[in-house]
Amino acid sequence: MADVNTIRTGAGSRTAAIDEGLRAHMNKVYGTMSVGMLITFAAAWAISGLAVTSDPAGATAALREGQYLTDLGYALYASPLKWVIMFAPLAFIFGFGAGINRMSAATAQLVFYAFAFVMGLSISSIFLVYTGASIIQVFLATSVAFAGLSLWGYTTKKDISAWGSFLIMGVIGLIVVSIINIFIQSPAMAFAISAIGVLIFAGLTAYDTQRIKTEYIAHAQHGDSEWLGKAAIMGALNLYLNFINMFMFLLQLFGSRE
Repeated sequence: MADVNTIRTGAGSRTAAIDEGLRAHMNKVYGTMSVGMLITFAAAWAISGLAVTSDPAGATAALREGQYLTDLGYALYASPLKWVIMFAPLAFIFGFGAGINRMSAATAQLVFYAFAFVMGLSISSIFLVYTGASIIQVFLATSVAFAGLSLWGYTTKKDISAWGSFLIMGVIGLIVVSIINIFIQSPAMAFAISAIGVLIFAGLTAYDTQRIKTEYIAHAQHGDSEWLGKAAIMGALNLYLNFINMFMFLLQLFGSRE
């Protein structure tokens, strides 16, 4: 007959190993996400700096008093290329999701960082539209909200997996309405989109954090390091998208324009 203390010790060791592995997994998720965020905002700031000039000689178009769009700025924000830049991150996400099973974990991480750069290109106009102080304030507010929501999703004993389908449907509806509002330019609709968007991505932050945790626990015993590496990158991508979208919607609601 097996010794009860031996069984308990073995079970306790497995639990401790899973807990240690989970901490390392979550650290990788948040670390990868943080590097992606740094790439995005560094790229957005650098590109916006190249997009304007104070010298009207050779400028393509006027932006505001004392500032003019360079050729790069015109291509990014005033030419038909702006539509390509606007929707490039969305195409990137679909391509990444479809191809990740054929990638190694190292390749998937590089693709994620490339996506973060493309996202920086796409949102670079915020540095031309909003004041630097309001961008910093909204970024800090988003960081605090994101940290609280993610912590709650990680620690809560409540199963929130049922939120997933509802929130994804909300995202799809938000994309459709946002595209429609590009053409009709309704301020009331824009406000509603931003307010609802904040709520949807707040919910997704908690939901995705819990899902990343439960998926790791479910697969940890198999010891598939390649799967765990890719899972960390996909988890980082999901949380990154939640943060970026929350930040952009809050900026639209509370940002001070130039």
